Amino acid sequence: MSTLLITNARVVRPGSDAPDEGEFLDLLIEDGKFTRIEANIDALAADTVIDAAGKVAFPGVVDAHQHWGIYNSLGDDAETESRACVQGGVTTSLSYMRTGQYYMNTGGSYADVFPKVLAATEGRPYVDYAYHLAPMSKEHIDEIPALIADHGVTSFKIFMFYGSHGLHGRSTDQSEFLMTPEGERYDLAHFEFVMRGIQAAREQMGDKADHISLSLHCETAEIMSAYTKIVEEDGTLEGLAAYSASRPPHSEGLAVTIASFLADETQLPNINLLHLSSRKALTAAMRMAKAFPHVNFRREVTIGHLLADIDTAYGLGGKVNPPLRPRDDVEALWEHLLAGDIDWVVSDHACCKDEKKFAEDRGDIFAAKSGFGGAEYLLPGLVSEGRKRGLSWRRIAELTSLNPARRYGLPGKGDIAVGMDADIALIDPDHTWTVRPEDSESAQEYTPFEGFELGAKVTDTFVRGQRVLADGTVAGAPAGRYLHRPYL
Repeated sequence: MSTLLITNARVVRPGSDAPDEGEFLDLLIEDGKFTRIEANIDALAADTVIDAAGKVAFPGVVDAHQHWGIYNSLGDDAETESRACVQGGVTTSLSYMRTGQYYMNTGGSYADVFPKVLAATEGRPYVDYAYHLAPMSKEHIDEIPALIADHGVTSFKIFMFYGSHGLHGRSTDQSEFLMTPEGERYDLAHFEFVMRGIQAAREQMGDKADHISLSLHCETAEIMSAYTKIVEEDGTLEGLAAYSASRPPHSEGLAVTIASFLADETQLPNINLLHLSSRKALTAAMRMAKAFPHVNFRREVTIGHLLADIDTAYGLGGKVNPPLRPRDDVEALWEHLLAGDIDWVVSDHACCKDEKKFAEDRGDIFAAKSGFGGAEYLLPGLVSEGRKRGLSWRRIAELTSLNPARRYGLPGKGDIAVGMDADIALIDPDHTWTVRPEDSESAQEYTPFEGFELGAKVTDTFVRGQRVLADGTVAGAPAGRYLHRPYL
């Protein structure tokens, strides 16, 4: 059994009893777990000693929202995009997966599809990983208990905007796009039945119920369709401003309200509202929390929506769903984050290469593909911008590690504590650098954050004690494991 000792680290732990800015401690790691966390551990206790030289040690980031394999081969993404993960301090990736076009480009049961997903990714990632699955058909709803029991999938998703939209814009044939059985619709009724199916599974599996949840992408298809037509016909707005206007914030707010009412109706308590991007979306989310206090809502924002707006993002590569917003909405996200209304921050990483992003028309925002990578900027971006606004390091550890780990069935991760997985991100909080796409390990050749100046840098990342980023360079072989949840 190998042992590793990390000395002279300023250790940041989540939780109300932890110091806001961490404390200097040594970390002894044996067989991938923390075994001692204290000052002045004898170097003779370990086979290998690494001097952190005063760098800040955060719990490895649990990035609860990624998309591997949406545009590229799933296996290739699992490798290249997990390399980008470790640059951003991410040690656990939870990636969304569904049937239909993109992803695996197939329909059918998850009993057939999900083993292929696991086979495609096995041995490729540099980080530990799990999947959220979207029940797209009646058959998938029936499979929920088996997915939990057999594969440890405890989190599920609804894409509310697919009612009349595809991934990037108008969809003329929903069934063809989603590859759903003839006669079935992916609509509000289906969303309700998904909720009922998940709640039924929770009731069957009492010991796992707290770890089982539903996440929702909250945008309203009918509003989006109407406003896309208005914006295109008017022609006044261009670029990211046009795309934001075509998917207006009140579409988010309305979808949040509908989702919340359905959660109450179906008695499903564990609801995650994903990538909220606007003041109106957050206003709706907070109102619903008051209206339905028995629903255990969690609210998510992305590092992209916190760092960039429609004017500062670099080019049309910033197209994403929901859209980047005007600066007022960015400031609203920060207001809610600092007030404690946000539960976790994610990357929503979806590698979309240049030739795929702009395959149809490089100058047309509505023709461009949606999504971009950003896991490599998650922890350094939040530390950089958060420090300017008074966000404590302890709170950053909660937002990036502890909170998502607890919600998504990963109690063995998310903290620096004895007995837990030794997932660590060492960060230099005084290293100023400029974002350039060529410095990223992602296969994506551009970034909407190009030219952004960040004031913190991840230098070293450890996954269960294995050093996968060393002095800023990806190191060693892929170390990631699939996490059957609950993962203790």
